[in-house]
Amino acid sequence: MTLPELVPPPVELPAGTDGLRAEVREFLAEASFTPRVDSWLSGWDEKFSRELGRRGWLGMTVPQEYGGHGRRALERYVVTEELLAAGAPVAAHWIADRQIAPSLLRFGTEEQRARFLPGIAAGEIYFGIGMSEPDSGSDLASVRSRAVRVAGGWELSGSKVWTSGAHHAHAFFALVRTSPAEEGTRHSGLSQLIVELDSPGVTIRPIPLLTGAHHFNEVVFDEVFVPDTRVLGEVGRGWQQVTSELAFERSGPERYLSTFPLLVALLREAVQVDPERLGGMVGRYRTLRAMSLAIAGALDAGRAPELAAAVVKDLGTRFENEVIDVCRTLLGVPPDPGGTGYPKLLADAVRHAPGFTLRGGTNEILRGIVARGLGLR
Repeated sequence: MTLPELVPPPVELPAGTDGLRAEVREFLAEASFTPRVDSWLSGWDEKFSRELGRRGWLGMTVPQEYGGHGRRALERYVVTEELLAAGAPVAAHWIADRQIAPSLLRFGTEEQRARFLPGIAAGEIYFGIGMSEPDSGSDLASVRSRAVRVAGGWELSGSKVWTSGAHHAHAFFALVRTSPAEEGTRHSGLSQLIVELDSPGVTIRPIPLLTGAHHFNEVVFDEVFVPDTRVLGEVGRGWQQVTSELAFERSGPERYLSTFPLLVALLREAVQVDPERLGGMVGRYRTLRAMSLAIAGALDAGRAPELAAAVVKDLGTRFENEVIDVCRTLLGVPPDPGGTGYPKLLADAVRHAPGFTLRGGTNEILRGIVARGLGLR
């Protein structure tokens, strides 16, 4: 694979998106919330999510027969971009709208789509992701949670960690082992189950941040029964399904906009202090946006460019950390977690920064994926 084949061609936003963008901006200008960095992780506000659903800004790419709006992925991109740039509280619906809905459309049964998609589009059903496990890191092939066939379904035991929002969510997709891996194929024997988190045998334990905030969790399964109707896709095809799902997780504007409210605040405070350096930051942001938009265009066309998504995630999260570094050195204003405005945004960004390059796959793992995809290793 050559570099031009890796990067999807540039795309233009479709006609009519300027009006959509203006509509979202008008709503955000009137809405009541405190802008924050990393709002898609830390900004859990179910009332806000329901209002977005009422306005037709969730489930945008979901067909109307499932409660959605049948719009294009690039239109959804415009709405998402505006929400993140404003630091709006979008965490409640984020995972469900970003990747659960597309996966249900691609792999789910009619019953699963009817059960979950209308609630996702309304901002009333929330999901988490059950991939990472203790001692496994980004190596999803090493998952040890195991589901054993029983009458009418599966009995699930094991645990998942770093599960964002599980203490609020209704369900999550769990990648588990349903049969031993075949020799030479470590990713075989894995399946995806839809686990409803109020099921008997599910325990959710908080993993607090250094700040004391509670976003992450460990989810433990103690012989949890999962009916056959909650198997996502094909038994044994979990790895193939997960990798296609990761294109949605890794390529969106959240991979370079988590610190955008902080960058905007810095530009207001310090544009005359070092215009050359700040101009360079804005130029890099524009490049990342173009790359992310290109992937959104590929998704719009029904493709799932996993390698390009890995590149955007790697470059985007490194950019976010560099925004923080510039903010810490340029003005000399110390972060203040108890303050407001720029010092508060900077404090929150510093505290969230260690997770930027970990979630969605560590940058080192992503570079390995890209290298193998290009035939370099």
